[in-house]
Amino acid sequence: MTIKNPLHIGAAYYPEHWPESRWPEDIRLMKEAGLTVTRMAEFAWSSMEPAPGDFKLDWLERAINLCAEAGIQVVLGTPTAAPPAWLMQEAPDSMALEESGLRAQFGNRCHYCVTSPDFHLATQRIASAMAQRFGAHPNVIGWQIDNEFCRPCFCERCRSRFHDLLRERYQTLDNLNARWSTAYWSQTYNNWSQIPFPITGGHNPGLRIEFRHFITRAYRTYQKLQIDCIRPHIPEQVWITHNYMSWFDGFDHYDLSADLDVVSWDWYVGKGHNVHTETDTIHNLTRGMKRKSWWLMETQPGNVNWNDTNNTLNKGEARTMAWQAVAHGAEAVLYWQWRSALGGQEQLHGTLIDQSGRPRPFYDEVKTIAAEFAKTTELLSGATIPAKIALLNDYDSRWSIQWQPHQAKFDYVGTMIHYGRPLSRFNLPFDVLSPDSPIDGYKLIFAPTLLMLDEARVARLEAFVAAGGHLVLTPRTGMKDRYNALLPMRQPGPLTAMAGVEVEEYYALDVPMPVQGEGISGESRIWAERLKVLATDVTVLARYGEANGWLDGQAAITSHPYGKGRVYYVGAALDEAAHEALTRQMLAAVGETPIESPEGVQICALLSAQNIPVQIVINHTRAEQTVQVQAGLKNQLSGTPVDGSLTLPAYGVAVLA
Repeated sequence: MTIKNPLHIGAAYYPEHWPESRWPEDIRLMKEAGLTVTRMAEFAWSSMEPAPGDFKLDWLERAINLCAEAGIQVVLGTPTAAPPAWLMQEAPDSMALEESGLRAQFGNRCHYCVTSPDFHLATQRIASAMAQRFGAHPNVIGWQIDNEFCRPCFCERCRSRFHDLLRERYQTLDNLNARWSTAYWSQTYNNWSQIPFPITGGHNPGLRIEFRHFITRAYRTYQKLQIDCIRPHIPEQVWITHNYMSWFDGFDHYDLSADLDVVSWDWYVGKGHNVHTETDTIHNLTRGMKRKSWWLMETQPGNVNWNDTNNTLNKGEARTMAWQAVAHGAEAVLYWQWRSALGGQEQLHGTLIDQSGRPRPFYDEVKTIAAEFAKTTELLSGATIPAKIALLNDYDSRWSIQWQPHQAKFDYVGTMIHYGRPLSRFNLPFDVLSPDSPIDGYKLIFAPTLLMLDEARVARLEAFVAAGGHLVLTPRTGMKDRYNALLPMRQPGPLTAMAGVEVEEYYALDVPMPVQGEGISGESRIWAERLKVLATDVTVLARYGEANGWLDGQAAITSHPYGKGRVYYVGAALDEAAHEALTRQMLAAVGETPIESPEGVQICALLSAQNIPVQIVINHTRAEQTVQVQAGLKNQLSGTPVDGSLTLPAYGVAVLA
């Protein structure tokens, strides 16, 4: 039976690092481990094109064919994250200019200028050559564009392109000056060329947000250039992706994802160990970029090499991480990398095979995961996550707050995780979406720190609540417009009528402030907003206790009916316990019941392509745990029935259906 979207497990493999006589042994070991896919070529530009236009692709075809003979499919990466020395010498203009005014140095990665015409031509040449040669190869199932986009460039050409974006967006300097309030500090511009670039240190908020929009556009243009080279040469079912880096903030990931078929990300714990109630939110963010399943293109195989203490994951921990990813929509888990390179900057990074070519202890754990994936791939292929709850994640709001936090501990990503954490603890699936994406079909939406609003966002939220949805607004909601300028009204700006309250004042806290309400007892730790009730049908859920005088007895959390739905305004940055208690109340109001489990044990709900409910139960702890589950199910990994009580060993996993 052919499975359309099987669960894949694999590793990044670089055959160009090793004598060709070694390849059969590597691939034999991959097959023995149960690997089903490998990623190749994303750093192999100098091996594929050692001189301009001199393509050497036969070696790569032989490697792909060897994998095909072993039943291992291939994802090809375009090698543009590692431009070769000859290109940088031939076209020095292709090298990125740092903010300091110095050229990036050759010998690392991502040292190119993303707008360079010379680099674009070289990129089109290598991407087209690869696509023409391998696009129709039956063993190539997907393509990765570049690798971990990251570097901005500050050259004069990029400055000119930035000015082009500003002309397009604002049309006139008068409009730009008005939007940016340039009368402040005598910043008024009379000519487009006067607008600063690069942007150093603190600068006009409008200019800074537009610079991030420029970086986003530049990378999307560059990514699309490669997609256009590849797409005409590949079958419809072969997909194109790019691998993102967790919460990286250099560009708007939703915008870049629009042109991709599949989204992927690279998961590295680094120092310490996986905290599933935090990484759940990143998985859900990745799924929310396309609102579909995704790939884990790189995963930590034991340890990394770039932290201050590069500890190894505990035995069994990678297994729970793999299943956590699958439970949140991953179709594949690939480890970086297969074998330790003898040279280069990542010699001490974890791998499956060591520098001698022999399996490391971690190899056996991957072998276990692979066997479990094979056993459940038919059941889980095409499974979906039945989320009725969503968090809204806005890169513009995040950037604005990063530049003006007002309280050093006010962290946008930390706030997102804070709102996702109790949902993970309650074992309730949730999506992390752009506030500019459709939100109908959800019951409850949290909008953590949605600082920036425009008419379209407001209309979407109003329609959601009017139709019966429940919306949670939080500190700093509705302070600014989409140009990063303060709105000429109190928070939450155009959402005030829906919320039934306005923010009279906000306070960055140096000491926590007590918060008390029905079923809520705790404190606001870093931020507090004093709410003024505007409507008679507003319910005050909690008030500040004796605090700084300004907040004493004032409303901290409110609830207001609007249309068929309800809007909560949470003006306090609550501690974990109080926030969890409040979340329980909100869930109860929309009929969502928490699924209880011991601390560190996760129960994830999926729906198979055949509409079979599935639960993946994961013990993320180093102790045996017993959890109550639905009776009459069978553990698909062990083949044993479950009577309602399931005992899992340390780092144990069960797939129930």
